[in-house]
Amino acid sequence: MEEKTYNIGVEATMDVIGGKWKPIILCNLRHGALRPSDLQRKIPGISQKMLTQQLRELEESTIIDRKSYNQVPPKVEYSLSSYGETLSKVLDNLCEWGTMHVSTLQKQGEKVVLLAES
Repeated sequence: MEEKTYNIGVEATMDVIGGKWKPIILCNLRHGALRPSDLQRKIPGISQKMLTQQLRELEESTIIDRKSYNQVPPKVEYSLSSYGETLSKVLDNLCEWGTMHVSTLQKQGEKVVLLAES
């Protein structure tokens, strides 16, 4: 395996949770387990294919756990792993900052809406 080199700690963080969808998925999972269909409803812009890919990558990084229930129809739930829980402060801060940023934009007269609070 080739050695990875990071110049600063945030690079290592972004390598695991970076991109458009992973932080959004993780913020949705921080309050409990969700089925893929629940995540898709909460993240309207994500395709089924992209959601599946991002969930697999997060699972490979041991950030989330996948639980399969042996039933008909099949049921799968995703949740933050205990390792993923260590990101709670980071995720909370990202969500809080986003809420503050939307408020700032609104005060500046921009037309922006936040549908869900952190």
